[in-house]
Amino acid sequence: MTRFYRAALAALVGLMLIVPAASAQWSASGKRATAELVSDRSSVAPGETVYIALKMTMEPGWHIYWRNAGDAGLPPQLILKEETNLPEGAVGEMLWPLPKLLPVVDGEIMDYGYDEEAVFAMPLTIPETASGEVRIEAVADYLICESVCVPEAQDVSLVLRVGAPEENVAGGDLIGAWIAKVPGPFPGEARIDDAASPWTLSLSLEGGFPKGARIRFFPSGHEIRHPADQPQREGPNGASLSLTPDPSGAVDETLEGIIRVDMPGAQPVGYEISAARGGVFPGTADTAVVLAGPAGDAVLGFGGLLALAGLAFVGGLILNLMPCVLPVLSMKAVGMVSAASSGHAGELKSHGLWYTGGVLVSFAALALAILAVRQATGFATLGFQLQHAPTVVVLALIMFAVGLWLMGMFELGSSIQNTGSGLASRSGAAGAFFTGVLAAVVGAPCVGPFLGVALGAVMGQPAPAVIAVFLAMGFGMALPFLVLSFMPGLHRILPKPGKWMETLKQAFAFPMFLTAAWLLSVVAGLAGAGAVGWTLAGATTLVFAIWLAKSGGMVRRAIALAALGAGFVVPAVLANVPDDFVAGAPELPSYAEGVWSPEEVDNLLAEGRPVFVDFTASWCASCQVNKLTTLSSKRVRTAFEAANVAFLVADFTQKDPVIAEELRRRGRAGVPMYLWYPAASREPVVLPELLSQDLVIGYVEDR
Repeated sequence: MTRFYRAALAALVGLMLIVPAASAQWSASGKRATAELVSDRSSVAPGETVYIALKMTMEPGWHIYWRNAGDAGLPPQLILKEETNLPEGAVGEMLWPLPKLLPVVDGEIMDYGYDEEAVFAMPLTIPETASGEVRIEAVADYLICESVCVPEAQDVSLVLRVGAPEENVAGGDLIGAWIAKVPGPFPGEARIDDAASPWTLSLSLEGGFPKGARIRFFPSGHEIRHPADQPQREGPNGASLSLTPDPSGAVDETLEGIIRVDMPGAQPVGYEISAARGGVFPGTADTAVVLAGPAGDAVLGFGGLLALAGLAFVGGLILNLMPCVLPVLSMKAVGMVSAASSGHAGELKSHGLWYTGGVLVSFAALALAILAVRQATGFATLGFQLQHAPTVVVLALIMFAVGLWLMGMFELGSSIQNTGSGLASRSGAAGAFFTGVLAAVVGAPCVGPFLGVALGAVMGQPAPAVIAVFLAMGFGMALPFLVLSFMPGLHRILPKPGKWMETLKQAFAFPMFLTAAWLLSVVAGLAGAGAVGWTLAGATTLVFAIWLAKSGGMVRRAIALAALGAGFVVPAVLANVPDDFVAGAPELPSYAEGVWSPEEVDNLLAEGRPVFVDFTASWCASCQVNKLTTLSSKRVRTAFEAANVAFLVADFTQKDPVIAEELRRRGRAGVPMYLWYPAASREPVVLPELLSQDLVIGYVEDR
């Protein structure tokens, strides 16, 4: 689409959005943003230069624009009134903080701007002849958009006393924080190779960009297509971006703009660049970077979403090997082996489809629950269901009951020899569906080692994107059994039926009992020892119900059914701790120095010590594996002691909004997360979710 037609489309969209909103504004009072002038001084001296700023606070979902709005939109401006008692030029140019991407029509219209809050600082030179007070009267004129766009204007004013300089601490802190977000000079060189399409923006930087950095170019003009992806390549001496030129765009001598660099575990930074025409710098375009799509908290395009869904699919496949999932899959394996071995291979397809349905429904329900929690609290993490004591109690009892079934304490409608024929029945289909549900529920918290970054990226996306990624993960988890269900001749390669099948079934009971024991330890951390006792009483009630049901008779079976319900319901109800319940301090491992908090990290860094933070939870299986294999090892502990490393633990077993916010800030969907702060460094390195001794010691020795 040529620039003319895209501009026409942008104008049409803008007109359609502005007109109805403007009429709505005429009929009702109120603004979609608040504007005010702030200063870093309460009192100023003649001849000095201070900073004032236009502070814009937008309603949720609304945004304003950067100095180059992109395909559509207008940047805000401060228009001085005649009442202002300052000479022309006293108020300097507006400083523009680093913007983010604002997709309007996916793949067609992209804008640049700000949401929530933006502060535009301006230098103010006080006249040498100033006395009494300096008065600024102005109009903040801006276009603000959501699904509609509204032109708004607000009167703003500021009065500063003239006399001895006096700081405005709150205003100075605010302005200073936003000036820090203004892109600075690029500490390297930039070139634009426009000899062929796409163009190549080459960024030469000594030592290259940090590992995992994602770069996005924001042009000052309209030389490139704003919505297009900017595939990224890296090398030891920098990085390169592929830019799609606009049909009417051309580079004169230089290409002006800024680059935004997003790094894992750190705040984005921006740099002003002026790229001269020329060839690509050596060592800046060696390796393609995965997920080099738009950066800056933008809504994912189709390519980015597809990449995340692909990662989720692979993670779902690997999930079948996790220790928290294997016990549940043993149930599935018993049913499939029995059906194929006893000559009922034709029913395997139905079994596989029902199992896949159970997995997909569970992952879809998990995605919807995450969206609901996000809507209510602003952020949601994986594993939140295991922070709810009644849920964990029920899961522990289900695992225990499944273990009893595998041991032969009771049968689900048919004996082990007739499992194959049972697959065609309603109970067989329901059993397969239930197995899929259970596998997904206990498996979801184990995805961290493979999908922490990817799921962290999708957690803030629109609901359809979140659901699509979770369904891709569920399909990956279900696929191996689905393929086996449809594989012709599977029954021919399996052993013949025999006593070994009953022995195998009973052997699979022990992982279920161990899983129930692990879940009991989680219950203890969530609701205390009393809840563990009630859960064990519930397990005893389940055994009593099974024993009573075997005796026969309608009355005994009715009592058994009531006991079965009580065995699940009563412990779950009693484990439901009130909202104001305060758990005891988490039990720290012997090698840990203290409990994490942002303040504690600051204190330790001020002492000049490096800091290692373990974000963990008792229900996180991969967290426990990392502790056993790496963090508690003698080599790592010795390295920490030699380097005087402070080891802090952030226990996320129970809900903790401070820990949840830190996970969100670092782009993680849940635990585990490991932060390494070198001595005197305020920004940490986010380590991989799977640790090794050599990896951790390497960071310590590199301090």
